[in-house]
Amino acid sequence: MNTAGPGHVPAHMGLELTPFRGLRYDPDRVGSLAAVTSPPYDVVVRPDGVLHLESADPHNIVRLILPQAATPAARNKQAANTLRRWVTEGVLTTDAEPGLYVYEQRGAGLLQRGVIGALRVSQPSDGVVLPHEDVMPHVIAERAALMRATSANLEPLLLTYRGDEAEAGATAAIERTAERPPLLCTTTEDGFSHRLWAVTDPAELAEIQTDLARHQALIADGHHRWATYLRLRAEHTSPSPWDYGLVLLVDTVRYPLRVRAIHRLLHRLPVAEALSALEGHFRVRDLHAPLDEALHALADAASAGNAFLLAGDGTFHLVDKPSPDLLARTVPADRPEAWRTLDATVLHATLLEHVWRIPDDSPEHIAYIHDTAATAEKAERDGGTAVLLHPVREEVVRELARQGVTMPRKSTSFGPKPASGLVLRTLTPPDAL
Repeated sequence: MNTAGPGHVPAHMGLELTPFRGLRYDPDRVGSLAAVTSPPYDVVVRPDGVLHLESADPHNIVRLILPQAATPAARNKQAANTLRRWVTEGVLTTDAEPGLYVYEQRGAGLLQRGVIGALRVSQPSDGVVLPHEDVMPHVIAERAALMRATSANLEPLLLTYRGDEAEAGATAAIERTAERPPLLCTTTEDGFSHRLWAVTDPAELAEIQTDLARHQALIADGHHRWATYLRLRAEHTSPSPWDYGLVLLVDTVRYPLRVRAIHRLLHRLPVAEALSALEGHFRVRDLHAPLDEALHALADAASAGNAFLLAGDGTFHLVDKPSPDLLARTVPADRPEAWRTLDATVLHATLLEHVWRIPDDSPEHIAYIHDTAATAEKAERDGGTAVLLHPVREEVVRELARQGVTMPRKSTSFGPKPASGLVLRTLTPPDAL
């Protein structure tokens, strides 16, 4: 890839962000804007999370991003009918003119601002949007079917880019916009406040677009949705609205993201069996301590090498110091050292594939859960094993992505993630939905 510096690409090869007419909730037609929002679809823990969100307001966005019905076809048809009805009834209305949307999240000592727009979809080989994780084909198929049925991008995925140290270009325009009265302001139950502004002035739009055209982006959250955008673009003759997908772009020079781990729940593997299989391969220590102390112990162990925390039987088990011979036999040798030593690599290549022999792409055997406590609690309820991981550093993720090396699926969780439901993008005119 021909770059003009770290994170920069020639202007004709960079990020092409396009204004669109956002589809947004009419605040007078819903209980509150907070009550109709949701975390991204893959963060919602089913079924409890879906039921909680559905009960918050009859128009909660979860009814579109995670429709509930007996079959996939019925779910997608239900989402399409629900979207059409909400537009017809005026619950969702289209903004009068196209724009980019400045989005702010504030809470827990954190402030994040970025810009939402329709980004031209490009292949990884173009070096403009860099993935860093593998994806699961069945999830892409599910998301593609939902997008086809609704003809809409229902929630933005999260991309990061590295802006200039000096406040200029897109960042300067974003900061100026945030000084104006917002289109909407709400506080969700997690304590985060959310504000949204529309940028419609041609000069300001050009300022943002020109600056972003010099940059490449890293997919922070939404690999499956980006892969879905790629699939749907290939299905439609270009030019078409499917050439673009809804994203939130955040400059991590100014607004660094938090990086957290995504944990694994092994449904059919009791903790006793998991531990027994580790004998002679890893060191195992029982930690009779609360979760926060156990996580501190995991962090200390992870600083010295691969380490995991197993839970599900009422206590925590610190697993570290893998056998070098085992790693040599199970971890592919044709990847960079930074990839070969990732905890997620050792988990998938060594533990799941060779020690526990669990397929990592089967929902019947494994679940990927963001919340640490929820993973441990569900394992204990269900008699399975929770595998808790320590997060990887952002610079490692970005460097591997630049090398074209993808990490095992669901290796990282960047945040805060954008709330779903604040702005949607339709791919057909609203009256044609």
